[in-house]
Amino acid sequence: MLPLFEMMLKAQNGAVTEALAKQFGLAQSQAEHAIEALMPAFSSGLKRTTANPYDLGPLISAMFSGTYGKYFDNIGKAFSDQGKADGNVVLEHLFGSKEVSRAVAAQAEQFTGIGQDVLKRMLPVIAGTMMGGLFKQATGQLGDTEIYPMAAISQNWMKIMGFGQAASKATTSGNEAFQSAFDNLYAQAMRAMWGLEGPEKPQLPTPLSSPLVDALISMFESGLEVQKSYQKNMEAIFDHYLGPAEKP
Repeated sequence: MLPLFEMMLKAQNGAVTEALAKQFGLAQSQAEHAIEALMPAFSSGLKRTTANPYDLGPLISAMFSGTYGKYFDNIGKAFSDQGKADGNVVLEHLFGSKEVSRAVAAQAEQFTGIGQDVLKRMLPVIAGTMMGGLFKQATGQLGDTEIYPMAAISQNWMKIMGFGQAASKATTSGNEAFQSAFDNLYAQAMRAMWGLEGPEKPQLPTPLSSPLVDALISMFESGLEVQKSYQKNMEAIFDHYLGPAEKP
């Protein structure tokens, strides 16, 4: 599976930096640097959601809604009013407030030299495009089949937690046997993992051994070796505004 930065560079058949540069008046190298600067924040936000089923549920639902794939295929659509609105929905899931978005943009400005006003305008575009990439990666559409069953796993999880259908039949085609075989054990494991089973139930896998959480944490890695101080500063933004991250 691809980490976030590498995945993002594959958007629009690899023309994502050219499109961003043209839209925001940057050089292509600056556009790539902006993606590099923002991915640690998205990675931190995504990973935080894995600690709480009621944060993770809406994110999984949005990922498999079918809304975002088009933005990864054609980032120009992410520049539209609807595209930016959809991107802002992702930002609300991951960042929680406009204050976090502003602080992330300010931190990225120091790293890139690109004005934070430009970076703030880029955030919803990148958010929607990234969500489309996550959807395509989770359903095996980026040439990586390692986590293709994640669509079926996620659909099970959504049913168990009461969030409804996470994926359409189209996204789960070919996974029916996997889903059927996995359903009972996975349901028990997930309910135990989030403390939804009674005390009489046997001990089941811990959160970090959950197939879904393992797959998501791996997929949410930024894929970058950024300066440790920069990464810590990004994480500190979330801790300051949202409180310390819970352990998944």
